Amino acid sequence: MKIAGIVLIIVGALALAYQGFSFTRTEKDAQIGPIKIQHEETEHVPLPPIVGGICIAAGIGALVLGSRRLAT
Repeated sequence: MKIAGIVLIIVGALALAYQGFSFTRTEKDAQIGPIKIQHEETEHVPLPPIVGGICIAAGIGALVLGSRRLAT
C-alpha cells in the first residue's frame, strides 16, 4: 500500500509539473511500388491540474491507510 501511495504522489507531481505529454506518430500517405510518402504528426495530450491534485491526494490517502494497518 505504501509503494502505491508513493507512486501516486510521484505521478501527481509529474502531472502538475508537465501539464500533459506529447507523442509522435508516422502516417503513411501513399505507396506506389517501392516509393512511400509519409509524414510525422506530433500530438499533445493536455492533463488538467486537477488530475495531478487527485493523484497526490490519493497517494497521501494510501500512505495514511497503509500506516494505520501496520499500527493495528
